[in-house]
Amino acid sequence: MTQTRRSFLGASALGLGAMAALSLTRPALAAAATSSFGPLKQIDAGLLNIGYAELGPANGPVAVLLHGWPYDIHAFVEVAPLLAAAGYRVIVPHLRGHGTTRFLSADTFRNGQQAAVALDIVALLDTLRIDKAVFAAFDWGARTADIIAALFPERVVGLVSVSGYLIGNREAIKATPLPPAAEYAWWYQFYFATEHGRAGYEKNRKDFARLIWQTASPKWAFDEATFQRSAASLDNPDHVDIVIHNYRWRQALVDGERRYDALEQRLATGPRIGVPTIVMEGDANGAPHAVGDAAFRGKFTGKYDYRLLTGGIGHNLPQEAPREFAQAVIDVTRL
Repeated sequence: MTQTRRSFLGASALGLGAMAALSLTRPALAAAATSSFGPLKQIDAGLLNIGYAELGPANGPVAVLLHGWPYDIHAFVEVAPLLAAAGYRVIVPHLRGHGTTRFLSADTFRNGQQAAVALDIVALLDTLRIDKAVFAAFDWGARTADIIAALFPERVVGLVSVSGYLIGNREAIKATPLPPAAEYAWWYQFYFATEHGRAGYEKNRKDFARLIWQTASPKWAFDEATFQRSAASLDNPDHVDIVIHNYRWRQALVDGERRYDALEQRLATGPRIGVPTIVMEGDANGAPHAVGDAAFRGKFTGKYDYRLLTGGIGHNLPQEAPREFAQAVIDVTRL
């Protein structure tokens, strides 16, 4: 199903009803656009002390919003208040290596592999005594949410995944080179494979992030204050270690940890996702992604909807189209 950015309100009676619950007047949206999360909460969970924003009623249905790289929780600074106003308890954590999230031990390996990041979020749910939630995410966050939905479906009420099925199989990546144009889109992955690239990212992480924002969302006219608000999260002392390990691990250039081997073996099989799912995509996404959903549609075996947003929406879809993203979080439990 294709939705336009400007005509989304007229898509269906279900959409209209959910929008009414959100009370999204133009003044309310304008207020959300200038808001911030304010002081964050911190909690020990698993290997980390996780920094997270929490909005909405404590007894509401839970929505967990997961950011990507090189972004942070402010990708949801407009989405979260909309969901809170609709009655959701909204949890927005900084992933490992970002913002105020820190490792509890200096001796813990700074691991960026996909299973480790996913288990961080499961540990957060356990610590907060949250049995299940709607997960909504993009980029690294969407991969993390996909993994939780595939391996721990009992914890997932519904899934909103930007760009679809993102669970990785590094052996397949190593064995199957892409056409040159597709490989070119992953230039930074190859840059990070070198020590020169690591040093360059350490020295220029904010300039690097700005370039990724611009190329991944070429029509998004973000202002300097918006960029700097998120770029501050890249000053995390573990950030470079996590990012470099993540991309080197994907290319099978470095090892992960044995504790995650069993989970990674399951993920390498490309497990299907049976929870209700809405896949979202922007028509101006400049990051590597599948065109349409034909390549991954078979991975989703439950209730499913595909939404393409037009009008110049790029990779950071929740920040570029917060109304539509919030709507999808509400709609996914009603498919």
